[in-house]
Amino acid sequence: MPDETPGTSRRSFTNRLSRGARLAILRTNPAKLLVVGYVGYMLAGWLLLSLPFAHEDSVPAIDNFFISVSAVSTTGLATVDPSSSYSFFGELVILLLIQVGGVGYMTIGSFAVLATVHKLSPLREKITRAAFALPDDLKPGHFILTVVIFTLVCETAGAIALFLIFSSAGQDDAVWSAIFHAVSAFCTAGFSLNPNSFEAYSDNAGLNIVISALSLLGAMGFLVIWDVWRNFTSAAFHLGFTTKVILRMTGAFLFFGTLILFVADPGIASLPEGERLQVAFFQTMTATTTVGFNTVPIGALSMSVMVVLFILMAVGASPSGTGGGLKTTTFAALLAIMRSTLKQRSRVRFFKRPIAASRLQAAGASAVYFLVLMSIAVFLLGLTDPEFEFERIVFEVISALGTVGLSMGITGDLSSLGKLIIIILMTAGRVGILTFGIAIAMHDESRAEEADNELLI
Repeated sequence: MPDETPGTSRRSFTNRLSRGARLAILRTNPAKLLVVGYVGYMLAGWLLLSLPFAHEDSVPAIDNFFISVSAVSTTGLATVDPSSSYSFFGELVILLLIQVGGVGYMTIGSFAVLATVHKLSPLREKITRAAFALPDDLKPGHFILTVVIFTLVCETAGAIALFLIFSSAGQDDAVWSAIFHAVSAFCTAGFSLNPNSFEAYSDNAGLNIVISALSLLGAMGFLVIWDVWRNFTSAAFHLGFTTKVILRMTGAFLFFGTLILFVADPGIASLPEGERLQVAFFQTMTATTTVGFNTVPIGALSMSVMVVLFILMAVGASPSGTGGGLKTTTFAALLAIMRSTLKQRSRVRFFKRPIAASRLQAAGASAVYFLVLMSIAVFLLGLTDPEFEFERIVFEVISALGTVGLSMGITGDLSSLGKLIIIILMTAGRVGILTFGIAIAMHDESRAEEADNELLI
């Protein structure tokens, strides 16, 4: 047998190295891969936003990084005004980062793969399942196709509707503004090209309806849309347990939040009756979906209403959607634990259905980790930015962790260290509070277990 040539030997070594790298990646916990992927997009966005022609005015490096992280995490907190600070190229980069962050950083690439070879690699399937918390009986390929098509339909319809609204209101650049805000709303990013978000449209019923519809469709989660669509196309209509929990919890938050804001806030109560109801619903919706738009100044709201917004922002949206927060299903599981404990039941149930112990463990861990991160961040911001009141710091921290984007006006005035703290919180909120904790754990002790998908956390 002839000896290997030097070229053949080098190729053989390269192939072995490549196979080894692929195997190492496949064995890596999906949580770590998610964090690495999102951080990669954040760094790429930072480089693009740092290009000279991306700015209208000079923007410090820390602010470019902050905006990039805020866009990929679909948070919407901004240290500078996007419309006046960035050129059209910069705004386009922000929009693309929002889109990638909203539908998942591997979704668009996986869609392109499916369109060409009609099959996903094991790595793409693994990360897709982790990113969307997919049940085992749902094929990632079919799910990704549904996500992309549904996203394009919603954003296109929303952009057309917003164009008509902005045109009739005489807004400049109505086409670009409609596209930008439609994507920002569906991805629950909350970035706006208007200096004061939608405060000028607080009494515009059309805009309130369109933005709310886009935000709710994105925040309730692609699994809910998949479940509803699957039922419509089958002979029998039967929604899954997780879908029922999400719809009921979202409806309850919207109803009670709107009622409290309608009654409790003096500023909202002083508005005309129709506008008063619109504002109360919109601010409840924007906190619940974590979209982060506002039609009234947030800093002017009463302290009692702020407490309600704290809770809504912390709970946030639903799993497999574009929103952040602890998730409605996590809150439902925590309620079930409390109810069962008070009634001294041996099993935890919600809507007369038992919840698996693994889901309860995940819900409890998520809540505790959220409180730990929040407490540490509030403590550190109290040291780095002591000039701000306690409630403003708490609001900023919860908004960042929940990827909400609402602020009481301190974001742009934070110190560089304060901005870095918020950047870390936004990253944790985007990948998921518990997922972030698993990713940064010192040791990977995960093991394959039989999945119980009664309730997705």
